[in-house]
Amino acid sequence: MRFWKQIQEDIDSVFARDPAARTRWEIITSYPGLHAVWWHRLAHRLWCAKWFWLARWISSLARWLTGIEIHPGARLGKRFFIDHGMGVVIGETAVVGDDCTLYHGVTLGGTSWEKGKRHPTLGNRVVVGAGAKVLGPIVIGDDAKIGSNAVVVKDVPAGATVIGVPGRLAGNGAQADGEGFDAYGLKPGVHDPLARAVCSMAVYTDQLEQYLEALTKVLKDKGMDIPEFNLPRLDIPDLDAEAGPCRKGFRDAHKLD
Repeated sequence: MRFWKQIQEDIDSVFARDPAARTRWEIITSYPGLHAVWWHRLAHRLWCAKWFWLARWISSLARWLTGIEIHPGARLGKRFFIDHGMGVVIGETAVVGDDCTLYHGVTLGGTSWEKGKRHPTLGNRVVVGAGAKVLGPIVIGDDAKIGSNAVVVKDVPAGATVIGVPGRLAGNGAQADGEGFDAYGLKPGVHDPLARAVCSMAVYTDQLEQYLEALTKVLKDKGMDIPEFNLPRLDIPDLDAEAGPCRKGFRDAHKLD
């Protein structure tokens, strides 16, 4: 009874997190992420029973069939969903909580050859975007989001969103929009904190240049001989998306018109 209930939960979790899912039969027969999890449960039981070779053989077979490599020693929670799945690697001492989602190309890997705990621990409802690498014996808190292609090597607090290389906190990932799920670990409006910092510096420099020009004009009007200067215009087109919020925030903070 418990086995069939777990299968039912797995199928329902696909419907909840993949809008492309249409029927239960389609999910059962054509979702490699689900097949990989089912193979892993068998391999993990054998691993815990110390049938190590057979567990590894089943794990290798599952990798050949699905393109997803899960070490039989890894511990996976309930309703774990791997979407698309190709290229996912989950290491031996990784621990994944309930209701987590991984996309293709994700690695839950180690950074050491030492024995013992060397892979990440994911809390409940964590989403890891495509291509992200979560490395080392770190802890990813409940409801955290790891953006696509991020490289995370430090603990992530609960509810946070991490993006970039190396991973940087980009705000709170709390599900305030009522959707209950953020595909690829990101939602519109989450900005790279490094880009925002550079943008703020650019806005500050722009304001400083305007002040310097005004000061120079006043001194010239008073008859002082001020040498001409032509500073190059600071132009960072890649930060155009950030410029609006940065400029407004800077001006509000300094009461500039």
